[in-house]
Amino acid sequence: QVQLVESGGGLAQPGGALRLSCSASGFKFSIYFMRWYRQAPGKERELVATISSNTGTMTEYADSVKGRFTISRDNVKNTTYLQMNSLEPEDTAVYYCSAQHRYFRDYWGQGTQVTVSS
Repeated sequence: QVQLVESGGGLAQPGGALRLSCSASGFKFSIYFMRWYRQAPGKERELVATISSNTGTMTEYADSVKGRFTISRDNVKNTTYLQMNSLEPEDTAVYYCSAQHRYFRDYWGQGTQVTVSS
């Protein structure tokens, strides 16, 4: 019954913006780190962003998205977001959210497609 469901993907123009959402259910969301990954065609899976558990005071970003993407979380809604600004064609990928814990198994969503093209 554990679920992570990504939404908000789609087609954007270079320089545009999208906000991805990851809705969680079936586990104690607040105690998990939340991470966003992406996998582009022909490339390996890449860690994009991390937010720490509970109040989410720690965030980390891949160099390729630093200054453009922002990760956040809402523990009332059991949802993590990835705000993507100044999109580039290189951001085209399937984006996955993952809930990860120091001691427990991690969980993964099924992904949402982001395409950046003119």
